[in-house]
Amino acid sequence: MTNEIQYTPRATPAPYRQWGEDLEPTSVQQMVNACNLPIAERGALMPDAHLGYGLPIGGVLATRNAVIPYAVGVDIACRMKLSVYDIPVKRLLRDEGRGRFTEAIQAETKFGVGAFFRDKREHAVLDRDWSVSPITQACKDKAWKQLGTSGSGNHFVEFGEIQILDTSLGLEPGTYVALMSHSGSRGTGANVAAHYSKLARTFHPELPKELAHLSWLDLDSEAGQEYWAAMELMGEYAAANHACIHKHIAENLGLEPILDVENHHNFAWKEEHDGKQVVVHRKGATPAGEGVLGVIPGSMASPAYVVRGKGNADSLNSASHGAGRVMSRKKATSKLKWKDANQLLKQRGVTLLSAGLDEVPFVYKDIDEVMGAQSDLVESLARFFPRLVKMAPAGERPED
Repeated sequence: MTNEIQYTPRATPAPYRQWGEDLEPTSVQQMVNACNLPIAERGALMPDAHLGYGLPIGGVLATRNAVIPYAVGVDIACRMKLSVYDIPVKRLLRDEGRGRFTEAIQAETKFGVGAFFRDKREHAVLDRDWSVSPITQACKDKAWKQLGTSGSGNHFVEFGEIQILDTSLGLEPGTYVALMSHSGSRGTGANVAAHYSKLARTFHPELPKELAHLSWLDLDSEAGQEYWAAMELMGEYAAANHACIHKHIAENLGLEPILDVENHHNFAWKEEHDGKQVVVHRKGATPAGEGVLGVIPGSMASPAYVVRGKGNADSLNSASHGAGRVMSRKKATSKLKWKDANQLLKQRGVTLLSAGLDEVPFVYKDIDEVMGAQSDLVESLARFFPRLVKMAPAGERPED
């Protein structure tokens, strides 16, 4: 005789809508699995979707009074930030000018697992209450050391040209220099994710093995409230990382931004949809409520887009967070060659300071096709073209 609790899915799956065609079958199945959870209300699958832990990357899920740590993601509050500078683009493009921009990126950024600054950065986020969770409290010193650094995998810092397409961003249409970064909550965020994901699994032994990563925490529980507070702190911390990156690079070059746009894409929000209060998880998905600004990158050799959300209720006010992978990291390193990647980068006018072969342009979908598939979710206000790119060196273990 056993006292095992049996998994009871919803009587009928929660509805979800999909954007884009020919999506990876495994990511679609993960979305189906999530919509069968008893706590699920509704879902959406973005056109950059690919396999993740539990919820696919590019997956959006609304739940009732519960949060799923792995539906937020391992890199909590991974986010984008773009700063625009009113300087002549030729300063960035000319050889001697690019050397100065290279020096600034090299001096003011650190990449990879465990990367830190010996001379610690300063930010008001350190004055927040880090005792909201035993994990954040124990990791505060580590978080301070890593403040202003970037992870591995698809994290980057790039200078490039940005084409402002209309006046709605408060700038005259034209071409400017911009700095764009992609990073998250570093080792502390990863520790928060690991701890509460493991804890959630202990509360849901009834879930079959293939659904274990969808284990949730009730928001009324002590664990749920702890995780939520830690997640929100990691959101502030991730924003502080980007603020430090942009501040120190700008100061190094003597620049002042005339526009900033930023957004999370691994997070959960309490929102109202279908007349209900729900928790909306956006794992690798950009908030796209009506009028909400965001940044959607392509690859190191393709454009990124500054977008404004259209508030499409069917997508739970969401859009893609990038182009989406078409090739695993393992396959990329075994099949691709730097010779081909370097040839493409040269054609596109991109100087690559460092990266792994698993992040070259061939591993990503066509960003313009992705944007075309979600024209009902966002409108493009500007296009950013990478010119100077830094990522974690080859061999670093990805954190995304």
